[in-house]
Amino acid sequence: MERQIYFDHAATTPLCKEALDKMLPYFTDVFGNPNSQHAFGRESVKAVDEARDIIAKIINAKPNEVYFTSGGTEGDNWALRGVAHAYKDKGNHIIISPIEHAAMLSTAKALAKEGFKISYMKVDNEGVVDLDHLRSIAKEGTIFIGCMMANNEVGTIEPIKEIAKIAKDCGAVSFTDAVQAAGVLKIDVKELGVDLMSMSAHKIYGPKGVGALYIRNGVKVQSILTGGHQERMKRGGTTNVAGIVGFAEAFKIADRDLEKNFNYVSGLRDRFIDRVLAEVPFVKLNGPRENRLPANADFSFEFIEGESILFSLDLAGIAVSSGSACSSGSLEPSHVLLALGLPEALAHGSIRFSFGKHNTIEEVDYAVEKIKEAVQKLREMSPLFKAEGEIKYV
Repeated sequence: MERQIYFDHAATTPLCKEALDKMLPYFTDVFGNPNSQHAFGRESVKAVDEARDIIAKIINAKPNEVYFTSGGTEGDNWALRGVAHAYKDKGNHIIISPIEHAAMLSTAKALAKEGFKISYMKVDNEGVVDLDHLRSIAKEGTIFIGCMMANNEVGTIEPIKEIAKIAKDCGAVSFTDAVQAAGVLKIDVKELGVDLMSMSAHKIYGPKGVGALYIRNGVKVQSILTGGHQERMKRGGTTNVAGIVGFAEAFKIADRDLEKNFNYVSGLRDRFIDRVLAEVPFVKLNGPRENRLPANADFSFEFIEGESILFSLDLAGIAVSSGSACSSGSLEPSHVLLALGLPEALAHGSIRFSFGKHNTIEEVDYAVEKIKEAVQKLREMSPLFKAEGEIKYV
């Protein structure tokens, strides 16, 4: 193996040193349970409260509107299931997008079995929500409207402010999954008008196993983890003090460096996209060219399977994804790409590249050369590959 290059930051990011340094004392010296009524516990409570204040300030929320979770999946489950059960006397209609994370889609299917009616807002061929269609299906009895802020596979950034307004107009609770967007895009929950928002630390160089759910004061959300009195009696379970401290530190750094990182990473992405489109035949960029996350580049390569490209690049020391990391064990084509209207065969040939602040131009250029080699080799073996004359890879 020639080198190791990580282009899968949408799946997870390395823990930054600053967050690790902040966390370490809470594994050893400051180990008290925050629910304990003694000095050890009070020291841990102070750290958690400070972390809550930091995160609330970054998203322009009140500290008592931030509830810590184990990550994005729990936040999505809690938001959808918690609102559905809290407002079921008002109605049973739920609207989400068809390109949500599996945590949302699976929860919606489970709620459908309980008698809730699930509708899916349409998206265009770039993954952007059709607001007119959403307005046409949002009605009295709609209790929840949810859409991710930025798609985890194709990087599309959604019009969340407009979606939240539609939800407000019909009396529904609005939710956005900001797992891919927090720490990457500037987020102001008051300006967006959302009622709930999920986040996860490990997407922004924080620790795995910790996240947060913003719940606007006044919104009813039924608990899904019952037990102790943690998180103001809304979410049982021993508080992950070290994780929460690391989350806040990573988020603080991401917010501080947001513009610098956005410009740098989007520059890598643009160079990569330009070269792939120019130098690899029969390839399609999935999602919009402009209105997308700075780190994301998702391509479909015709006539070959995405997994074959992934394994070829892995052998060359390049880590990428064939879609969402949470769905990578599935043999089914990406539900996101199918919702965008891609043919099933083309959806099977997709690869997601997601860049990070430590990547370099040299790594991008190296990856392009290895992609060209892998694609040409795989197509030469593919019975589906039918080209007029010899294909030259420049």
